[in-house]
Amino acid sequence: MKFADKLFLSMTVLLALMFALFGIWMLASDFSYLLNKEIEQGNDESRMFQFLFEMGYQSTEEYGEDYAINRTLNSITGSVEREGSHVFVALQDGTYVYGGEYLNQMQFVEEVGGLTRALGHTDNYGYSIRQIGGGYYMFTVAMTEIATGDIYLGTCRDLTNIYNNRQNLLYRYRIALICLLFVGGIFAFMLSRYITKPIRRLDMLAGRIADGDYNLRSHNKSYDEIGELARNFNRMADQLVEQMQKKMLEAKQKEDFTAAFAHELKTPLTSIIGYADMLNSMKLTDEEAHDAYFYIYNQGKRLESLSHKLLELVSMDKTALAYRPISTKALEENIRITMRPVWRQRGIRGKVELERSTLYGDGELLLSLFYNLLDNAVKAMDKEESCFILMKGVVLSDCYEFKVVDNGRGIPKEEISRITEAFYMVDKSRSRKEGGAGIGMALCQKIIQLHKGVLQIDSKLGEGTVIKVAFPLKWMPEDSRADT
Repeated sequence: MKFADKLFLSMTVLLALMFALFGIWMLASDFSYLLNKEIEQGNDESRMFQFLFEMGYQSTEEYGEDYAINRTLNSITGSVEREGSHVFVALQDGTYVYGGEYLNQMQFVEEVGGLTRALGHTDNYGYSIRQIGGGYYMFTVAMTEIATGDIYLGTCRDLTNIYNNRQNLLYRYRIALICLLFVGGIFAFMLSRYITKPIRRLDMLAGRIADGDYNLRSHNKSYDEIGELARNFNRMADQLVEQMQKKMLEAKQKEDFTAAFAHELKTPLTSIIGYADMLNSMKLTDEEAHDAYFYIYNQGKRLESLSHKLLELVSMDKTALAYRPISTKALEENIRITMRPVWRQRGIRGKVELERSTLYGDGELLLSLFYNLLDNAVKAMDKEESCFILMKGVVLSDCYEFKVVDNGRGIPKEEISRITEAFYMVDKSRSRKEGGAGIGMALCQKIIQLHKGVLQIDSKLGEGTVIKVAFPLKWMPEDSRADT
């Protein structure tokens, strides 16, 4: 059952229960009020009948009992029975002095007899309401004493109209309740559909998104629970699309990685196999053999370097790194000594200036990071003159910033976001000629992430590149604090 149907059914049932209970309570209260009023009036008539009889009987008792009873009844019955009640008088032996014919005609003798027998000296008044022959009647009996014994004075009051009115009201109320439920059910149905309309829209929207239309979003701007649900739905859809795009990018990067790795292996292996086959099957001159041996050796070293970098890239996350305090002065000396011969050989004006401070990290990894950055800067040089590389380090308010600046060929703007992907090379032919495999910047990015740093690359074609790496000064790994 759909939510709208559940809402419609629950509203209809609730409406029916509320009006049914209210109607029953209202009819019961009204009937109880009318019945109590009739009972009170019947009791008042009975007491008035008893009072008038006793007064009349005492005034005529000296003329004899029969005369006194008949005379009293003749004088008071008219005033008592004018409201529609009937009176009867019975002696102690059960004979009726007045009203016996009416009781026999209406078949009330047995009911009245039971009521009179229930009275005694301690309880000389009683009444009862009975349904007899399709009608409802109230009987009252009062016992009083006369000279010859006890006498029973009673009234009979017809209450059928009250009960009939109750039945008529119940019938009319049922008709009104049915009409009310019909009209209210229509409004409840329309209201349930109106309330659940945004939910149905969200359901259809979710179905269309599941079918591949990922750009759809809910436009519900209300501030109720459904509006909040719509906003959370949009946020969830955005997160799902973002995660999906991220997974697609990762899959593409893995595919590109596999293709590039296969290509990087295929080119040198083909050459190595070809030269090895020439050495094995052909008679070469010493110079030709030397060139073949040198090429095989050179490509073998290139494959060795590639394998080492791949192992380093794969195992970096799985190996526990030792973070220690590192002096920027020691880094500066090590980098300057290592890079000076390279710069001299290439005719590059290089300079390293690091402001004095202390970092926390893995010294070997940081040196590998800076060597890769400087090596990339060297490979970017294609000018014969005025080549320079500057590595500068400064202490900022909350971080230590390294900056590597060169005036090489630069990087196209659209390529900058991809140069940290493994095996990605801006100029593949030039990179291979320089001995690169496209893994250096991927290693740099991984090392920077392990040290909680941030990498920023700014470059212009034909003008050069500026690479900034910022490491937090206050960051210290948990496993290193005990050593400091």
